Amino acid sequence: MIGLRPDRLGSVVALGAHCDDIAIGAGGTLLTLCQSRPGLRVDALVLTGGGTPREDEERAALAAFCPGADLSITVLKLRDGRFPAHWEEAKDALEDLRRRTDPDVVLSTRTDDAHQDHRGLAKLVPTTFRNHLTLGYEIVKWDGDLGRPSVYQPLTDEVAEEKIGLLQAHYASQRHRPWYDREAFLGLARIRGIEAAAKYAEAFFVKKLTLDLKG
Repeated sequence: MIGLRPDRLGSVVALGAHCDDIAIGAGGTLLTLCQSRPGLRVDALVLTGGGTPREDEERAALAAFCPGADLSITVLKLRDGRFPAHWEEAKDALEDLRRRTDPDVVLSTRTDDAHQDHRGLAKLVPTTFRNHLTLGYEIVKWDGDLGRPSVYQPLTDEVAEEKIGLLQAHYASQRHRPWYDREAFLGLARIRGIEAAAKYAEAFFVKKLTLDLKG
């Protein structure tokens, strides 16, 4: 089992197509990282929701998911569900972020996600963050597009419960959705935990990974 040690991380970029994507897909990982690495730099970019109540939810939630971090959040105003029509604007935002940071790891959506906004963002990431470790998180939904991940971050019981509590506390606009509940989030975390030889885990997808095995 190969581990990515938090003491070797100084900067993380977290990307989402929508407000709540990052928290749902990688909230437990961010909690684990930020609790283990006080002062970690986290740059979050979300493509949609800017100027709406969802932006307020996102800012409060990410602040809670990144305790003690040096956190920067940008929420754009692109139209939800219309990513292909806003490719250039999204590309410009990613390039602007890249000019400001050189992260050790990028957390983003995955390229085979069934949602066109998630998928579009994931395909755009390697055109900007070309030489960076990118972990594609998963979001459970009605499309039935869960796959076979290759990277896992085990979550303690406390972190798993804290993640669910923060999701319920901060995203009031999503509570009416039939898939947005404790059973869905904890159930997926339990399944991924079994795969990771742990109780709970978050899972990620990696397209390319370069090893550095020299002493």
